[in-house]
Amino acid sequence: MVDALRVIRDDGSTDPRLDPKFSEDQAVAMYRGMSLQRILDNRMLALQRQGRIGFYGPSLGQEAAIVGAAMAMGPEDWIVPQYREPGAALVRGMPLKELLCQLMGNAEDPVKGHQMPCHYVYRKGNYLSISSPVGTQLPHAVGIGWAMKLRGEKKAVLVFFGDGATSTGDFHAAMNFAGVFKTPTVFLCNNNQWAISVPVSKQTASGTLAEKASAYGFDGIRVDGMDALAVYRATRDAARNAREGLGPTLVEAVTYRMGPHSSSDDPSRYRDEAEVAMWQARDPLPRFRRYLEHAGWWDEGREARLEQEIGDEITRAVQEAERIPPPAIETIFADVYAEMPPHLRQEMDAFLELPRR
Repeated sequence: MVDALRVIRDDGSTDPRLDPKFSEDQAVAMYRGMSLQRILDNRMLALQRQGRIGFYGPSLGQEAAIVGAAMAMGPEDWIVPQYREPGAALVRGMPLKELLCQLMGNAEDPVKGHQMPCHYVYRKGNYLSISSPVGTQLPHAVGIGWAMKLRGEKKAVLVFFGDGATSTGDFHAAMNFAGVFKTPTVFLCNNNQWAISVPVSKQTASGTLAEKASAYGFDGIRVDGMDALAVYRATRDAARNAREGLGPTLVEAVTYRMGPHSSSDDPSRYRDEAEVAMWQARDPLPRFRRYLEHAGWWDEGREARLEQEIGDEITRAVQEAERIPPPAIETIFADVYAEMPPHLRQEMDAFLELPRR
């Protein structure tokens, strides 16, 4: 991998120059976050296949880049997701049941089923709503950062996006504005090698995606996206610089999407399984587990207990969410205006009258 920051070595030891020096509690919390995201992904794909949720975008293989980056941000910072960052939402404190309610679109879904099933939002955790169009979240994140700067707030915003988004006009507009106005933005590019079926080799002629930052007047850094400590270190440093008024940073996390793009995708139609096997050998979870074991903080017994704990937690959340009824029918008309205008109230009343007729 070309000039990629790496912290965890193959034997589980760390580079002492780059090691963020986690406590045992911090390290275990990071591993738990990654494990929760992986187990949740597998369970949610199963629910989708059973028709219990409508759609899902898994993040198998990208757990280190997602959880590692989210944990590097402060509680007052903002996170703007792409569409496969449930681990980041959970790091921000989003209750698992609330996430499930949004996947199902039931009566306790705070957006009342108006969004796509995997387009969750967590306002209390400064976690913006996911949206499907590629790259459109980038100008939004820069706008949030610009507002922070105008208010004199010592905060930063982390925005996730993929390698495919670097081919969009929104990427250029966001990077250019951020560079000119030195917005406190951390651009986290999850370079997972595939934009659905288009390989990264067809996205750019640049040697790396990180080097694109220099054209906009700020720093770019390439990290091993399968190394949670490397992602954490790079994101933490970028966020600190952002808060200190030093402007944005582009972090390219070189990772791999081991599973499908979404529950509607079949990657075997466009991807060589030998390539998948090569990246599976660098799976971020076993790598982080070796780090824990090397530090004397982990063993097979703790691993089994964690898997059981997470599995039970997800089962309870699914059961609770599935007992909740659908949103009330009149919520179709809600959240369009702060105060419902007469013409819309008239439409709602006529609609609600239909069953009685």
